[in-house]
Amino acid sequence: MPEPTTRASTGGPAPTGGPAPTGGPTLADATRGRVLFGGDYNPEQWPEEVWHEDVRLMKEAGVNSVTLGVFSWAKLEPRPGAREFGWLDTLMDLMHDNGIGVVLATPTSSPPPWMGRLHPETLPRDENGQVEWWGSRQHFSHSSDTYRRYAAAITEDLAARYGGHPALTMWHINNEYCTYDWGDEAAATFRDWLRKKYGTLDALNEAWGTAFWSQGYDGWHEILPPRRAHYMKNPTHVLDFKRFTSDMLLECYVIERDIVRRHTPHLPVTTNFMPMWVGQDAWRWAEEEDVVSVDIYPDPRDPFGAQNGALIQDMTRSQAGGGPWVLMEQAAGPVNWRGVNHPKPRGLNRLWSLQAVARGADAVCYFQWRQSRQGAEKFHSGMVSHAGEQGRTYQEIKRLGTELAAIGAEVTGNHVHAGVAVLFDWNSWWAGAQDGRLSSEVDLPQVVRSWHRALWEAHLTTAFAHPEHDLSAYRLVVVPQLYLLTDTAIENLLAYVRGGGTLVSGFLTGVADEDDRVRPGGMDARLRDLFGIRTLHEWWPLDAGEEVEYEGLRGASRGTFRGTLWSEEIEAADDADEVIAYKGGELDGFPAVLRKGRAWYVSTLPEPAALRGLLTRAADDAGVRPVLDGLPDGVEAVRRGDVLFVLNHGRDAVTVDVPGTHRDLLTGATVTGALSLGRYGVAVLKS
Repeated sequence: MPEPTTRASTGGPAPTGGPAPTGGPTLADATRGRVLFGGDYNPEQWPEEVWHEDVRLMKEAGVNSVTLGVFSWAKLEPRPGAREFGWLDTLMDLMHDNGIGVVLATPTSSPPPWMGRLHPETLPRDENGQVEWWGSRQHFSHSSDTYRRYAAAITEDLAARYGGHPALTMWHINNEYCTYDWGDEAAATFRDWLRKKYGTLDALNEAWGTAFWSQGYDGWHEILPPRRAHYMKNPTHVLDFKRFTSDMLLECYVIERDIVRRHTPHLPVTTNFMPMWVGQDAWRWAEEEDVVSVDIYPDPRDPFGAQNGALIQDMTRSQAGGGPWVLMEQAAGPVNWRGVNHPKPRGLNRLWSLQAVARGADAVCYFQWRQSRQGAEKFHSGMVSHAGEQGRTYQEIKRLGTELAAIGAEVTGNHVHAGVAVLFDWNSWWAGAQDGRLSSEVDLPQVVRSWHRALWEAHLTTAFAHPEHDLSAYRLVVVPQLYLLTDTAIENLLAYVRGGGTLVSGFLTGVADEDDRVRPGGMDARLRDLFGIRTLHEWWPLDAGEEVEYEGLRGASRGTFRGTLWSEEIEAADDADEVIAYKGGELDGFPAVLRKGRAWYVSTLPEPAALRGLLTRAADDAGVRPVLDGLPDGVEAVRRGDVLFVLNHGRDAVTVDVPGTHRDLLTGATVTGALSLGRYGVAVLKS
C-alpha cells in the first residue's frame, strides 16, 4: 500500500467564491450531446444471469449510463490487500458491449468489516466517545491515516485497471460524505488545523473569546473536539470544528480525485452532495469538482415538493458555476427512511425529472436500478421495482428514457438565465445554529425555503450565490438570513447596491463577524446605514404560533399582514425612504419593513402572500420579469438556452398562454398561442 498521504492545508473557513473550476474535463465530455440516464447499479447483489436481463431492460428503457462500485469495497478487497476484480471486469465489458457508459465509483464510503476489526482507529467516535461500529455504512474516520492509506490503495488499483476501459465515462468518488468524528486521531488533526489557521494560541484565544467562562488555553494539547460538556459549549469552538470537519472530508475527496486524475486526466470527477447538507461547505467543495452532482428526494406528499426540488436544483446549478450538473440520485417511487414512505403518483417521477433538466441537469439518475431484495434498503424503490418489467415504475421509466433521448441534443450544455440571486453561506448556518441562540424556532433552511418559495410562486427564476461572490450579473439579490458576515461580504453587498443592484434582506443578518463575535450595535453599522436603520434596540423572537401584524406595502395589496417567527425593535433613520410599521403589541409603530433607496430590510418572516408581494415589487423595480406572464398557480416556466420548459405541478388540467409558434420536442406537435397541459403535464418548446 502507498504511504499515508500528506494532508493539504485548507486552514481558513471562507470560500474564495466564483464558479466551479474550468479548463479540465467537463460534464460535456461524458454526455456527448445526450442527457445521461440511468443510476446506481449494484449487480453484486444478484447472480450473473440477472446481469444479462438487466442489460436487456436497460436498453429497452434507454439507459445509457450506470454507476458501478459505490458499495463494493468488501467485494473488491475481501481481505487486506486482496483484489477481486474479475466480476467487475465482466460488468465493464458487458456495459461497453451494449453501449452503456460507466460512472465508476471508488467504494470508500463503506469500508469492509476487517478494517474496523484490524484497525479500530479507523472507526469514528461520537461526541460522547462512543465508537460507531461497522455493520452499516460511512463508518470511517476522515482523519485516520490508516483509512486514508487503504482508500488511496483501492482507488489507485481501480484507476490503474480501468482507466483505459472504453466503458468508463466519469469517476464518482466515495458517496454522500457525511462523517463526523470526535475521536483521538481527529482531535490531533483538529489541533493541526487550528495551528495552521491561527498560528498562535493567543490568536486562537482571542478568536474563540476564551476569556468567557475561564476557557483560556495554555497549550495546544489542551484543545479537544467539542465533546459532550456539562453545559453549553463555546460557540466559536463548535463553529471551527464544523469548518474542520468539512475540510477533512474534502481532503479525503481530493486524495482520491488526484489519484484518478493522474490516470485519466481526460475524464471528469464528481462526488454527490446531499441537498443543503449541514456538514459540507458546498461552495468550497464545488471548486474542487469537475462536475457538481446532487441527490434529491422530495416527499411526494409534500405540497411544496416541487418548490423544494427547484431550490436544490437552483443551488446545485449555481455551485456548478451556472452550467450543467448531475442529478445523481432520486427515487423512482417510495424511499424507505421516512416515517411513512409514499409512492409517487403516476406522472410525478417524469415531471420532477424533467423539472431537473429544465433547471440545468444534463444527467437524470436514480438510486437504484433494480430494487434490492435484502438489506436496509429493500423497500427503497428502484427503476425496476419488485413488480418487475410489467410494473408501473419500469413502464414510466421507459417513457422517460424515450423523452430524454428526444430532447437531449437540444438542451444539453445550455445554461439557465436567472436575474435573481439568493445568498447562502454554510459558515453563517453553522454559527447561527449554536445552542445559545435567541430562538430554536428559527431554522435557516426553513427560512431559505420560505424566501425561495415566494420567488418560485412569483415565477421568477433564481440562482444561489455566496455573499462574497461577484453579484453584478443579478438585478435582484435576496438575503433570507446571514447571521454571520465577513467584512469582505459586507463590502461586497454595499458595492452591489452602489452599482445599481436591488437588495432585499431578511432579519438577523450581519449580526456577527467570522469569529461569531457580535458586531457593535447588534448589526454591522455599514448595513444599518445601508438599510436606513438608526438603532436596533432589541430582537423580539416569536413563539411557535405567535404572530405580529404590520401594514400593507405601498403600491401593493392594502390591508394588514402577518409575520411569524421573528420581529425586531428597530428605529428608522431620517433618511429611510419607506417604513412599513408594526400594528399593535409591544412593537406598535416600529418598522417591520424598511427601504432606503434600493436596499430593503425585513425584520419578520412575512406570511407567504406578503413575502411574495414584497419580492414581486422589488423584482419589478429592478426590471426582473417572469419567463411567461399570467402563469396559473402551480405552473412553472423555465427557459434553458432557447428551449422553454412549461411544467404543470397540479392535478388539474390548465391552459397556458405562450406567445408565438413553437414545436413541442416531447410530442412533435406545433403549439401556437395556447398550450394545454394535463395533470403533471410537461411541454418542452422550441421556436
